[in-house]
Amino acid sequence: MNPPSSLLSSPRHIPAAAAVVTPPRLEPPYVIFNRSQWAALRSPEDHVPSRASIEMLGGVNDPALQIEVEEIFLPLTRFINSHIRAAHELSRIVYSGFDSAGSFRATPYVIGVAGSVAVGKSTFARVLRAVLAQAIPGRSVELVTTDGFLYPTRELQERALMGRKGFPDSYDLPAMLEFLSAVKSGKSGLKVPVYSHEAYDIVPDEFERVDRPDILIFEGLNVLQTKNIAAAVASDFFDFSIYLDAESALIEKWYIQRFVKLQRTVFQRESSYFHHYKDLSEGEAIQVARGIWQQINLPNLLDNIAPTRGRARIVLRKGEQHQIEEISVRQT
Repeated sequence: MNPPSSLLSSPRHIPAAAAVVTPPRLEPPYVIFNRSQWAALRSPEDHVPSRASIEMLGGVNDPALQIEVEEIFLPLTRFINSHIRAAHELSRIVYSGFDSAGSFRATPYVIGVAGSVAVGKSTFARVLRAVLAQAIPGRSVELVTTDGFLYPTRELQERALMGRKGFPDSYDLPAMLEFLSAVKSGKSGLKVPVYSHEAYDIVPDEFERVDRPDILIFEGLNVLQTKNIAAAVASDFFDFSIYLDAESALIEKWYIQRFVKLQRTVFQRESSYFHHYKDLSEGEAIQVARGIWQQINLPNLLDNIAPTRGRARIVLRKGEQHQIEEISVRQT
């Protein structure tokens, strides 16, 4: 997340040693696959989406590649589908005695997707949604991001939280938990507030409707977070969880590249919250982006996001070119 410009005048210095963090290698109960080992798990019968349909799902600085679908997403979809089938069968067994009318219907299968700012969560979640929906015709797959549960800008300002936007305390956690509980309870007609990245705020009176999908992908920075005073956490409602991982130096590089591209495009619009950055030179834009990363996003990653990595069912580790190089699967 990006803070208002007032926070950028004198960014807190973070020593270079703290700015480059290599995540420790995961130990058992994780089983670790390299890319070629994982790609070999794909079935010849898997249907490959068209290149055009995949590429249109890419982000500002995070392309969606067909090779990534073939080697990463198709095996991942097979893995998730096997878990879904097992979960549905278990539910039928457990609830058969209470369903004399034979009207059992599984509640939405919820997949949490976590990771840092700029690691590529949004693109990953969009591609996963497309591949999961195509794997079984007629299956509905919805995607909800935690952005809609951020407090509106006015409330963040009142709470002195604008400089912590994206941190756990900047979200309306009770509303988020209420939504997830309603999803898992099988309720229909649910509404999620719409967030505008251009306005950098919740859009008043606009909502996304969620109506009992077969699968719900719930994507956000802190979805695996356990630092919480409430009786429940978001991941209590997940059936499956994925963490996108990379060295912090790479994520910083991607964040800066994205900021520079946005400064040349979206920030040029008067409607953009960051329109005041429109006249920065490239060097100035890089300096501002690096300050934001070191002052806001790196501390959030180190303190709140990275510590949740070991709670994910699957950890996908990215390399230099945004491609996934290592897949770690937790067995318990």
